[in-house]
Amino acid sequence: MTDHLDRKDAEERLFKAIEDTRVGMLGVAGGEPRHMQPMTAFLEREAGELWFYTYRDTDLVRDVNASGGHHAMFCLISKDREVYACLGGHLEEQFDRERMERYWNPVVAAWYPQGKDDPRLTLVRLRLDDAQIWISEAGPVRFAFEIAKANLTKETPDLGDRADIQF
Repeated sequence: MTDHLDRKDAEERLFKAIEDTRVGMLGVAGGEPRHMQPMTAFLEREAGELWFYTYRDTDLVRDVNASGGHHAMFCLISKDREVYACLGGHLEEQFDRERMERYWNPVVAAWYPQGKDDPRLTLVRLRLDDAQIWISEAGPVRFAFEIAKANLTKETPDLGDRADIQF
C-alpha cells in the first residue's frame, strides 16, 4: 500500500463506502463490551457524524453514559471490497426524535420490533475525529500477480493506496 490518495478523493470514497455498505463494527476504546459489535451507520457528511440505533440498556450505552462519552472506532469493508476503513471519534448517547424518524426504515424496524416509540430505543452519535483508509482496486488477477511477484522479488505487493484523514 502506498500513500498516494489525496484527501478529497479518499474522503469521497470513504463516505460513498459508508453510504453503500452501512454496516460495520463499532466499539469503544477501553470500555465494555471489550469487543466490537455489528451496527448500521447513518452518515451525516457535512457534520462528520455517524448515527446508530441501539437500546438504552445495552452494555455499549451504559459504558458510554457512565463516562460522559467515550473514544470509539467504527470499521468497515465496502461491499465491493475496495475500501477498508477504520474511523475514530467521540461516541455519546444522543436521543434525537427527528433523526429517529429520518433514518427509520424496514431494516431498522426488523431489529427493533417495538417500533420508534419503544422507550428503550435511543441513538448514539460518533463525532468523527479521524480515519485511516485503504483502497484496493486489484481484482483477483492482479492480486495473484502481485503476490507471485512479491514472492519472487522479496518486495511487498502493490495492491492499492492508503490515506489518513482528520475531520
